[in-house]
This record gives sequence, C-alpha cells and structure tokens, in this order.
Amino acid sequence: MQTPPQLTDRPALARNRARARRDALFLHEEVVLEVQERLSAVNRQFTQPAIVTPFPEIWQNVLPGARIVADDDLLDLHPEAHDLVVHAMALHWANDPVGQLVQSRRALRPDGLFLGFALGGQTLHELRACLAEAEAQVTGGLSPRVLPMGEIRDLGALLQRAGLNLPVADAYTRHASYRDAWHLMADLRAMGEVNALNTRLRRFTRRHVLAAAAEQYQQAYALPDGRIGATFEMICLTGWAPHDSQQKPLRPGSAVQRLEDALKAATSTEN
Repeated sequence: MQTPPQLTDRPALARNRARARRDALFLHEEVVLEVQERLSAVNRQFTQPAIVTPFPEIWQNVLPGARIVADDDLLDLHPEAHDLVVHAMALHWANDPVGQLVQSRRALRPDGLFLGFALGGQTLHELRACLAEAEAQVTGGLSPRVLPMGEIRDLGALLQRAGLNLPVADAYTRHASYRDAWHLMADLRAMGEVNALNTRLRRFTRRHVLAAAAEQYQQAYALPDGRIGATFEMICLTGWAPHDSQQKPLRPGSAVQRLEDALKAATSTEN
C-alpha cells in the first residue's frame, strides 16, 4: 500500500497547539454546540461515544462516558467499540483523511454514527489571497503557507470511500471581525492554526510581506466600522456504519416502470 504524502509536520503542529489559548478556541466551542444540536435530532441514545480531538479539555463532560482520543495518524480506537465517533476539527490537518475516516468507521458498531467536523476550502480566503499577492510583490515568488483544505464535495465523497452508509456533507459559514490583519494572525496563533506544512519555509516571514498583506487586507475587506472580516467555513460529515436495517438503493434493473414511460405519462397529464 502506497504511503500517503506527509503534508503536515506533526511535531510542528503539536508545538502550535501547545501554544493555543482556551479563550481563542471559539470554533471548537461552536462544534460542541453543533454536535449537541445534531444529536438531539437523532432518535437514538448513544452510550459508548468516542471523540477525536486535539483539545480534550473542550470536550470534558460534553458526552457522558465518552472516550477522548488524540488525532494521531493512527487513532487509538478499537474495532466496533463505539456507537458514536465524533472527529472534531482535526481532519483538515490529517496526512491521510481517508485513513482517519476508515479508522473511525472500523471503531463503530453496526448502525453506529460518525460525525466529522473540519475547516473547509473557503476558510480565510481573504487572508490567503492577500498573503499570496503581497509575497509575490515583495519577493517575486510564493512559499507554501496555505493548508490545502478540502471542498465540501470532495470531503463528502470520502465518506463512501471509507465504507460509511447514508453519507451527508453540509457546510455552514461563520464570519468574525478583527481590529486588523495583525490581530487576525495573532488570533490564529492562539488557536494553534498557523502554518505546520512540511514544505513550509523554515524561517520567519519577512515583515515587509506581512505589512503589505495587512495593508491589502484593510483595503479589500474592511467593514463599515473599520475592522476587517474573516471567513471560516465549517464542514460537517455524517455517515452510518452499515446495518441491515438501513435504507438501501434499488438494484439496477429492479424498477417496475421505465423513466421514459413516466415522463410520457406526466406530459399527457399536463396536456
């Protein structure tokens, strides 16, 4: 089996997360609320949940009896040990997202539920555009500094590849405002969400690049009150471990009426 490319420098990611502050983890707090709301809509009592998270303190006492698991490349999950697995805000840093879903799927009992949350491809599009333009102007080139976050369609397709049934991918957007781009970049550091790419430059970004990016950000994305806006796209992935009780698609050729006949009948009725 081919080893997936190592996009993320895991030791660097761990250092970034160790510097994170609890008061800056508002996106993780929001995912907690999303999980609670989505589970309240499911007519099921989950008694053996597991939560994959880089910040276990956020999830203490959220789901009674939950097993908290670090988001390592190899998850500390046992086969068919859980009726619910929540993968919370870590898939966008995974070297092998499919592998993370497969491991989560194997940890589910039949008809167990998987909920995954990750940052999507529209996240921080404002900052990414300004940094790219500023670096090109100042240095004449671009360095790897942007995490290749997945689009909703691509991430949704991973659910089926992982063997989960009834897959659903949906997204919601959160907008935050900051005093300026320097304030935003400081907040990203406090979240533990700064550059941890394997191919990143191993030196500090030139201040001229950051200053130019901050100026462009202010010009392009200033809000009426003078602050700047920042976009966070949150993607939720939902799937179920296979079970005989679940709805199944019809087998090819099992339809009792041809589509052509149905369309003709509808046309005749309209006439």
